[in-house]
Amino acid sequence: MNFKLENSINQPILLPKSLGVDLFIKREDEIHPFVSGNKYRKLKYNLLKAKSSGFETLLTFGGAFSNHIAAAAYAGKIYGFKTIGVIRGEELKGKIEENETLRFAKSNGMQFEFVSREVYRNKNEADFQRNLKEFFGDFYLVPEGGTNELAVKGCEEILSETDKDFDYVCSAVGTGGTLSGLINCSKPGQQVLGFPALKGDFLKEDISKFVTKSNWDLVTDYHFGGYAKINNDLVAFINKFKSDNEIPLDPVYTGKMMFGIFDLIKKGFFKKGTKILAIHTGGLQGIDGMNSILTKKNMPIIEK
Repeated sequence: MNFKLENSINQPILLPKSLGVDLFIKREDEIHPFVSGNKYRKLKYNLLKAKSSGFETLLTFGGAFSNHIAAAAYAGKIYGFKTIGVIRGEELKGKIEENETLRFAKSNGMQFEFVSREVYRNKNEADFQRNLKEFFGDFYLVPEGGTNELAVKGCEEILSETDKDFDYVCSAVGTGGTLSGLINCSKPGQQVLGFPALKGDFLKEDISKFVTKSNWDLVTDYHFGGYAKINNDLVAFINKFKSDNEIPLDPVYTGKMMFGIFDLIKKGFFKKGTKILAIHTGGLQGIDGMNSILTKKNMPIIEK
């Protein structure tokens, strides 16, 4: 697979000079068209471990628009694994062809097991996972969103020595693995800010399991109502951002993060002279699915 890691450049973002800060975005989305951004980072060492341990099947979890599900299906196919996706929402079973993410995963060989939201909450329970092994046979388990110690190890490779001059490093947050890796590889004097795509402050406990530094915080004001929730203001921002900078953002993660960063800059959160690095974690495959929802609601769509 052709992973363009050398193309993970820091691209400057257009801002009025009067704001007095410099903002760059690390183009991790350009690593690969289907296994991009943090999904490549999270899967890298997990796939190596699965292969070296002799596993032939990967099993993982996700929702209807999961970037992780799409990436795991494609990467599994390329590296010779069978893939199984345990999908949140029984109602999706008969709607695979209507869902861009699930259709893509299926086209790359992923087998699905659809479960209710109530059952899905048990995904980390030993009994639930034991039942899955009894049904599917032996498999290498990749957690929801790909986050585990090996995923964090991969995300620790996002920042390089050339990034040491940034005062802030910002990332969208789903399950916390990417932010944990960024915290661990952050340089002295840097602050790391996470922008959760979900409601609630529970992520702090999850992230604390993987990190020992205290130079980080979560900015919880820009989730737009919760995971995969969106409104006209966010759509307009994403479209204007792309028009101004020629950089696409996804509506679930990077769009919300960048909206939050812009808002904080306008409010004077960052002092004059600050250099900010935002991480583009990919996730662009989710745009088509979101646009289908927006169209049904007669809302503006995200321009591609």
